[in-house]
Amino acid sequence: MSVYEEGIKLIDEMFGNGKDNLIALATLARELSADGKPRPVVRCVDAYYEDCTFYVVTYAKSNKMLQIEKNAEVSIAFCSEMFTANGTAENLGWVLDSKNSGIRTKLRSAFADWYEMANNENDKDCCILAIHLIRGTLNINHWEKLYHLDFVNKTDMESGGIF
Repeated sequence: MSVYEEGIKLIDEMFGNGKDNLIALATLARELSADGKPRPVVRCVDAYYEDCTFYVVTYAKSNKMLQIEKNAEVSIAFCSEMFTANGTAENLGWVLDSKNSGIRTKLRSAFADWYEMANNENDKDCCILAIHLIRGTLNINHWEKLYHLDFVNKTDMESGGIF
């Protein structure tokens, strides 16, 4: 098993299998800071993981989705599992769109305890956000072993990952 395959297996075990994961999602604000530089914005979201992608049910007119519309580059982090990654965010559209039926079923199952209370599926702005991972670092046992993963090329990164 390659280092990449080993890292993916660990990520699948930690975040996959239908779990509701609380992740920090960072985007860039739509307006620049006072000194003209990009300003990061971070919030926690519930996410379902499958095949190098995290899925979130959200609202198309929310600040995070408006920020993603302007710049789809995002970062995520899990503090408890020491995993950080960069990715590209994509609005998959309305949860009830027929193209979303498969992932919607999985999201409803993963988020069963609160899904109905938090989401109005009849509102066409109730949407699915996909976060496609590009690069990431999984830190096992506080620096005992690091997995620097390139999710696009499906390999480990010898030159290091992201922190």
